[in-house]
Amino acid sequence: MKTYSPKPRDIERRWYVLDASGAVLGRLATQAASILRGKHKPIYAPHADTGDHVIVINAKDVTLSGGKENKKVAYHHSGHPGGLTETVYSRLLATKPAFAVEKAIKGMLPHNRLGRQMATKLRVYPGADHRHEAQKPQPLGLGEVPPWEGLPKIEEPAPTRPEPKAPAAKRPTAKRTTAKASATSPAKKTTAKRSTVKASTAKKPTAKRTTAKRATVSSSAKETRTRRTTKKES
Repeated sequence: MKTYSPKPRDIERRWYVLDASGAVLGRLATQAASILRGKHKPIYAPHADTGDHVIVINAKDVTLSGGKENKKVAYHHSGHPGGLTETVYSRLLATKPAFAVEKAIKGMLPHNRLGRQMATKLRVYPGADHRHEAQKPQPLGLGEVPPWEGLPKIEEPAPTRPEPKAPAAKRPTAKRTTAKASATSPAKKTTAKRSTVKASTAKKPTAKRTTAKRATVSSSAKETRTRRTTKKES
């Protein structure tokens, strides 16, 4: 059996609303993080973003267990020397409740570009109102797992029959071929004439030169013979 890997066409994004009134911060953060990552789906893969959108409302009513309101501290550093700030969670929940919930949820996501992409699907509001009614989000209780309805159905286009093509009109090819032949014939004649002229002009001077050389050679041979005969007679 081959290992299944989710494809973009298999991922369907849905919207869920979590009510944080009276919820413990850690329990709320774990549920929201699992939905953002897509761990409630059988097609979950750790290298892909298969999660859904999460809307958290009533973030101001979140609580901490074990007396952590005065023990737990949120740290922030500006990057400059001496720029460390410490904020107790009792003060942070009173002034920035949405920030406290976002900080807890993002801390449970992967700390890389994949986790930052998953965090873009999170919306936190301190009150009970949100502005995502157009997406028709479904309310989800604390500890409730979103139902799985299967992979999205892909509608295949209906097969269409190809329209019959009209017969193409025949073009007069005979005239074009004769015209081409007549256009190419004078070029051939001219090339033949040029080749004959070149051959005749090239052969004549070679014949004259060879006869002249023979005449000079024969005259020089006769002179040497006469000189030899004269020397012998003397």
